Amino acid sequence: MTQIYTIGYEGTDIERFVRTLKIVGVEQLVDVRAVPLSRKKGFSKNRLRDRVEAEGIRYVHLSPLGDPKDGREAAKAGRFDQFRRIYSKHLSGAVAQECLTTLANLIVEKSTCLMCFERDPAECHRSIVASELKAVETLHLFADEPNRYVRNASKLPGRRSYQGASAAQ
Repeated sequence: MTQIYTIGYEGTDIERFVRTLKIVGVEQLVDVRAVPLSRKKGFSKNRLRDRVEAEGIRYVHLSPLGDPKDGREAAKAGRFDQFRRIYSKHLSGAVAQECLTTLANLIVEKSTCLMCFERDPAECHRSIVASELKAVETLHLFADEPNRYVRNASKLPGRRSYQGASAAQ
């Protein structure tokens, strides 16, 4: 079974975010933000791309898989049922469906992680994107404490053991 990770950068910084990706063995980061700008240092598209690619992680931006403005507003207001309805409707569109096909092809190439802002995957559309992929196991990552993945490396799918501290630094 193919596997995909998801991660949000809320509550963390770029160093811990990248360290988490490296510890887990992510080879490809797929940004599913509609608007890849951030007030958090290091998380706007160009800086993020440059940072992760400097670490050997491919960066791909699939903006059509981003949450439309009305969905983001509903989620921000805590109206998660409305957010899910809006996003599900958006995801059924032709362009989003093409991007899902692109994503399905990408995840068989390299260890892939979907990223957006929200820390909690239950409050983020990246979980919905991951659930649309057939025969895929999803593991949600939290970038605020990368060492949890060092301590639990043997429990990570496809990872027998952590490959040393230098591999993640």
